[in-house]
Amino acid sequence: METRELGKTGLKVSALSFGASALGSVFREIDEDEGIRAVHAALDAGINYFDVAPAYGGTKAEAVLGKALKGISRDRYALSTKAGKYTKPGAYGEDVLDYSEARIRAGLEESMERLGVEYLDIVHLHDFEYQGFSMTERAFEEGFPALQKLKEEGKIGAVSAGIYPMELWFRVVEEAPVDAIMMHNHYCLNDTRGLELVEGCAKRGIGIISASPFASGVLTGGAIADWHPSDEADRAVFAAAARHCEAKGSSLAKLAFQFASQNHPFATTMFSTARTASVARNLQWFEEPIDEVLLAEVSELLKPVKDKQWNYDAGVDRLKD
Repeated sequence: METRELGKTGLKVSALSFGASALGSVFREIDEDEGIRAVHAALDAGINYFDVAPAYGGTKAEAVLGKALKGISRDRYALSTKAGKYTKPGAYGEDVLDYSEARIRAGLEESMERLGVEYLDIVHLHDFEYQGFSMTERAFEEGFPALQKLKEEGKIGAVSAGIYPMELWFRVVEEAPVDAIMMHNHYCLNDTRGLELVEGCAKRGIGIISASPFASGVLTGGAIADWHPSDEADRAVFAAAARHCEAKGSSLAKLAFQFASQNHPFATTMFSTARTASVARNLQWFEEPIDEVLLAEVSELLKPVKDKQWNYDAGVDRLKD
């Protein structure tokens, strides 16, 4: 698979990358053995970048990914996890945010133990807009400097961030000592605002990882997770788009993946799955040309939700005040 340089990280990452949130049963309960096989299938296909977080499934995703990578030569993959946000098993939404240097250091040691590695290629400061932005300033004042210290000590390779609000992304690109960023839900069929970050990142040598090609599940054509912040009217729009694709002999998931992964200015498109069949399917879709006529039709249907900024956290509207 084609590899591309990821900003100032020094890494060349595959055009498709593997997000391990699904391994934590974030979307649905998984078969752990099948999840491990999915990781191996991705490796065999040339995918060389894997990302996870301690908050996914209350450390479950890290534990399962660690099992999958056990015995795999470390030079076959780049690995990242996240810091600052921690979730107990079975307690989705009851997050603990702590961007102090002490907790970040301890948290990353715990993550590396679960993952079975002694070095992390990238660490993303995670979701510091949550809890009404109450921890945002601490993330800038303590969190990023802590990661920078770890980088200087040679314990991690690169500093990054993983958040959602576009307004906060502009600040990160301008002010934070990041080598890369991981944006999610901002380059998919219903939201292309991620393109607004390209120029600023290019000027500063910041690599962009584009995650969530299926927009956190709303573009799969299947059931949308209860935790997703879309309302009934929004979900009806996505359902209509899915029906239209099916009537045309295709699927919303296929169109969404092709749109998000093909012909874009980002280093890599990250998808998440815990099934080998999904890995194979995504690889096939990636190689097939997109149906431009269907794309235009679906884009028209999705206009009511175009670039809508979802309220993943109750405090997200603070930036608009």
